[in-house]
Formats: sequence, C-alpha cells, structure tokens
Amino acid sequence: MSFTAITLEKQDRIGTLTLNRPEKLNAISPTLMTEFVEALDQIEKDSDIKVVVVRGAGRAFSTGYDLGGGGWGDKSGKPFTIDDDRRILQRYIENWLHLRDLPKPVIAMVHGYCLAGATQLCICTDMIFVAENARIGFPSIPAGAGYVSAFWNWMVGPHRTKYLAFLPGSQITGKEAEAIGFATRAFPAEKLEEETYSYARRVAKVPAQKLQLEKMGINRAMDLRGFRVAVLSGAEYDAIFHFGPGNEEIRAIQKERGLRGAIQWYEEQ
Repeated sequence: MSFTAITLEKQDRIGTLTLNRPEKLNAISPTLMTEFVEALDQIEKDSDIKVVVVRGAGRAFSTGYDLGGGGWGDKSGKPFTIDDDRRILQRYIENWLHLRDLPKPVIAMVHGYCLAGATQLCICTDMIFVAENARIGFPSIPAGAGYVSAFWNWMVGPHRTKYLAFLPGSQITGKEAEAIGFATRAFPAEKLEEETYSYARRVAKVPAQKLQLEKMGINRAMDLRGFRVAVLSGAEYDAIFHFGPGNEEIRAIQKERGLRGAIQWYEEQ
C-alpha cells in the first residue's frame, strides 16, 4: 500500500509509523488521518510486526490538527449543523480509539512539538517516550472546548488538566510531562531514539499473545472506569462551543486573517 502523508517500515519485528508532513510540522490533515488508520489495519494483519513506534519526521512530532487549510469539515455544500460537527469530531476520536485497540504495543516517540490533537494520538498509545526538551500542550487559540482535555484528564488528573486547558497555548516540557504523568519516560533528545528502540526490541521478544492480553486487560479496566465514554463525550462539548457565542469572535478573526493571524490577534489581547 502506498502512502503520501505517512511512512510505514518494519525491522526486527518493530513497525515504525512516521507522520510524514515535515514541511507542516506533521500537522494532521484528513489525508494523514485516513492513511494512519489504513496503516493500523495493515499492521494488525502483519504477524511480523509485534511492536509499533509512532514518530514524526523532521523538527516535530506533530502540531495537531491542520486547521490552516487542512481540509477538515463537510464538503457537501449543505448548511453545516452542530450535529454534523459532533459527528465529524466523534469520528476523529474513534480513529484514535482504533489506535488504542490495536492488539499490539504502541510507543509514541515524541520530539519537538506535540500539541492539541497530537496529544490525543499519544494518549491512545500504550506508552509515551519524550525528549526532555519537547514542547507538549494545548491549542493556541480558544477555538474549542472539552475535546483535548477529555483525554488529558486520564493522564494528569483533573486539577492539572484544568490548569493547562483553561489557558489556550499552555505548554510543558517533556521533562515536566514525565513528572506529572503525561509521559511514560523522558530522555535527553539525543538519546530518545536509542532508548525507544532499545525498549521496543526487548518487548518484541515477548510472546505476542501475552502482549495482547496484557494490553486488553489494562484497557478494559480503564474503560470500566469510563475512559471511552469520557473521551467520546469531548465531541459533544467541542461542537457546543463551536456553535456557541464564545466562539463567534475568534471564528470571525480566523476567517478574516487565517489561523496564524488569529493566533497573533489572540496573543495581543
């Protein structure tokens, strides 16, 4: 299968799935999202792959959803309703849950920026290895609500999630992310790849059935506590905000000046 926005390689029973839009800091476009899910299906069927590493090409892991002309939204030309918005947002979450349900261990290897929707991706992997100097955080403008934070709450708890989510553009370093529980391990940037693949090679020696059952048991326990329902609810909160009065001004500014202009306008307030 040929991909344009990702690459998929395998070596030593380790699959490497790379977000491959380095010129856009691997912002998640519809094409990237579609190919990502197709790659997961391919990985699941490939018995030669026992462990997966997800990484980003170039200077960053990913800056999140490509809202600056990335092609998101409805293309039918019909009036776009709050139900349409919720449905599309829910589909994105279901794609990340598809990653979470992959019956093989998945490691996110994070360097540079990891923002907004990219953190949802990471939280749906099985462990998150980060560079100590990585920048991890929330969307830069208050254009959504409850969507990303619904995922973070499970990693760092309600108070820290609110502390970050209440301030658009909040970021922490990889070292801080490890300290508060978002990241599994933080390493010096120059050691990140070596440490990630060293761990992956050791895991690849473990029987595949044990890995699958360990993952299934832990994920089911989280789901019994409400993980899946909680993150899917984020689509509802986000759609409500998108169509509410709190989003009107920033939406108008973004339409007039584009995403970068809207970010600049917000930072100058």
